Amino acid sequence: MPAGAIVGIILAIFVIIVIAKTIRIIPQARAGIVERFGKYHGTLDPGLNMITPFVDRVRYVIDKREQVVSFPPQPVITEDNLVVSIDTVIYFQVTDAVAATYEIANYISAVEQLTMTTLRNIVGGMDLEQTLTSRDEINNRLRGVLDEATGKWGIRVNRVELKGIDPPPSIKDSMEKQMRADRDKRAAILTAEGQRQSAILTAEGGKQSAILSAEGDREALILRAQAERESAILRAQGEGQAIQTVFQAIHDGQPDQALLAYQYLQMMPKIAEGDANKVWVVPSEITKALEGLGSAVHEVAGIPKHTGGPRVRVDVGRSVAEEKSADDSLSGANQAVREAIAAADEAAGSPIPGRKPAAPKPPPTATSDAPADVPEPGPDAPGE
Repeated sequence: MPAGAIVGIILAIFVIIVIAKTIRIIPQARAGIVERFGKYHGTLDPGLNMITPFVDRVRYVIDKREQVVSFPPQPVITEDNLVVSIDTVIYFQVTDAVAATYEIANYISAVEQLTMTTLRNIVGGMDLEQTLTSRDEINNRLRGVLDEATGKWGIRVNRVELKGIDPPPSIKDSMEKQMRADRDKRAAILTAEGQRQSAILTAEGGKQSAILSAEGDREALILRAQAERESAILRAQGEGQAIQTVFQAIHDGQPDQALLAYQYLQMMPKIAEGDANKVWVVPSEITKALEGLGSAVHEVAGIPKHTGGPRVRVDVGRSVAEEKSADDSLSGANQAVREAIAAADEAAGSPIPGRKPAAPKPPPTATSDAPADVPEPGPDAPGE
């Protein structure tokens, strides 16, 4: 191969290398850090860029997009001396490529360590209950500390999230037991409240039922008492009317000693029916005994002994005015009868033995309201 061709090839290769060293293409959302002889020279923007070959070189290409970094679980001790394992997720973005390159050697590792130390500081002032229920507060406090610390590194922390808070297994069991106990407690409380409401409603229902039953019993007793009173009144009225009827029948019938003796004879077999009556003696003079018994019965019962003359009808249920009117009319009738009998005796000329002639009396005048006097029968009147 001739020497000229070899030189040409060498020159072509050199030109290609120079072009490759001169042209740099930076992707979108990235920044290129150019150093000249090991010193920062400039920052390349996204797109086609030209640098001085063999003098400048692109040392770093920084990604300026928002990045998500998940850190492994880290043990953290709470205020009540319980160890919990916390997983964190950091959302950050590089805002200054030069500061992120020269201010910190590894900003991802620095953010991780800063997150762990800040998290231990925050969670160390809380107990387990607050740690489990205060995620938003921990996130805000952690984000504020990280954003302030990473500002000089050219990094902006957008969000910090606690992905998981895992207490020890024993604490988990205790929490589950506590949660189960709380649920059982709430269930027992609800059951007790339900039973209390049921008991209250049952008692109110029993109270209303007792009140209604008492009212019904009271009304029933009142109605029963009224019925018994009316029944007693009607029974008493019936007995009174029966007594009046019997009493009136006795006065109207004018019983004598013969009737009473007949009734006594009818009662003798019934008297002899008793088991204690082994011997029953009949008096020899039964007629005299019966006459004496009839007289005694007349005297006891208040039956008048005389049989002659009109009788006054007794009416117990009449008023005083009606009785007075009846007595007036009866007195007038008795006077008329006496006058008729006296006239008949005078005409016949043979008066009835044992009867004194009655002196005629003038009839009562129309203006007199007093009843005529009725003469009492003499001791010689028939029937004695």
